[in-house]
Amino acid sequence: MKKYTDQHEWVKLEGNIAVVGISDFAQCQLGDVVFVDLPSVGRILKQRQEAAVVESVKAASEVYAPISGEVVEVNEALRSQPDLINTAAESEGWFFKLKPTNLSEIDALMDESSYKAFAM
Repeated sequence: MKKYTDQHEWVKLEGNIAVVGISDFAQCQLGDVVFVDLPSVGRILKQRQEAAVVESVKAASEVYAPISGEVVEVNEALRSQPDLINTAAESEGWFFKLKPTNLSEIDALMDESSYKAFAM
């Protein structure tokens, strides 16, 4: 199940790894994405710490870690195809994967229905 932050990131657990991206709502607000600055593999992130930057024709926006953990993989496809964020923000357009250090942090995030109510 995906959980969402008030900064429009999503996180989904796949086994003991957390996949992170931005919501479809966020990519709509950004417009056409032209560049993504991804975190380094091995970087330790704390919850709500800036992890990446996404640039669009309209603006640049920070992407924050929804939970704490170690970056174990980044979506290399975004380097050459940043528009994946526009076409598949909540699937192929994920940003990075974390090995969580505090799984209880995910419990405080919004579920999909709460997030939709928040974002509308």
